[in-house]
Amino acid sequence: MDLLDLRNKIDELDNQLLHLLNERMEVVKKVGDLKRSSNAIIYRPEREKQILDRLERNNNGLLTRSAIDAIFFEIFAVSRNLELPERVAYLGPEGSFTHQAAEGRFGAMSEYLVLPSIHSVFESVETGRAKFGVVPIENNQEGIVVETVDYLREKNLTIVAEVLLPIHFSFVSQADSLKDIKRIYSKDIAFRQCGKFLKEYISDESVEIIPVESTSKAAKIAATEPDSAAICSSISARIFEVPMLFENIEDSDQNITRFLILAKDIVNAKSEEDKTTIIANLPNTNRPGILYDFLKDFNDRGVNLTKIESRPVRGEASFRAWFLVEFIGHYDDPVIQEIIQKYGTHLKWLGSYVRVS
Repeated sequence: MDLLDLRNKIDELDNQLLHLLNERMEVVKKVGDLKRSSNAIIYRPEREKQILDRLERNNNGLLTRSAIDAIFFEIFAVSRNLELPERVAYLGPEGSFTHQAAEGRFGAMSEYLVLPSIHSVFESVETGRAKFGVVPIENNQEGIVVETVDYLREKNLTIVAEVLLPIHFSFVSQADSLKDIKRIYSKDIAFRQCGKFLKEYISDESVEIIPVESTSKAAKIAATEPDSAAICSSISARIFEVPMLFENIEDSDQNITRFLILAKDIVNAKSEEDKTTIIANLPNTNRPGILYDFLKDFNDRGVNLTKIESRPVRGEASFRAWFLVEFIGHYDDPVIQEIIQKYGTHLKWLGSYVRVS
């Protein structure tokens, strides 16, 4: 079989794929009609995970799990837009890692609202200007995103899903050679996380290292200055059409950011692997043993705590704290309900969702 025969075979398979996808969308349209008639939720992360897990179990070909996820997340996104187009807000600018996380989950076809702050993302979902919001919650190298944590307490939104995004930086430039580069733009944190690359590849000490407010802006500048470069995300390089000279230049290949998908008045059905996030505003946290007693309630019931972060209670002349708490399990689990009922209004449920991390 020669090259032409192989290409003809690919064309034939593509036609079959297109036919099957259109068949799938016909079924999706009927599902959407039923959901609209009953006001059912369009975005169901637990259902998507069930599909992906089933596909992985039945896979006997060359596609990896990550490849299957990438293909089917886009199919899911197209399906949701066919069922009911919904606007997604995310922390900008365009080309940011939050943009990448949002597009990875909701697809390139969704309608996006690019917003300048975490507060504005929360507000857009709370007021109904967007159905979903995507914000960063923590990075495994740099820690928690305090602004997101504080607004989770202040606003009445629900966490419907989490997204883990490996953070990879690209070195992009219009220049043909490293020796032609006079300036490098990026966000300060990106410079810190790519220090080894800069030390090994940028030997000319006269090259200016210029911090800007985002890696996306760095790519935008590099697109217009032939003798400059940027450290940015691959999505920024694509948007601003800047050639990538090097990929994956970060010091650590274990750099991961966790994002939350927020919505209003959406409650996920239980799945086989759930995580729950709550706010604990415990009474009299200055009393010896109050936090120990609270944590012991989880331990005694065999509930695995995965995170506890303390934040100061503002507006008081004290050092009292409240806590962001995450654990394995669903809000409706009987053992969880025992704890919820014991502490009553001192706990605020933020969401139970399919566990990724």
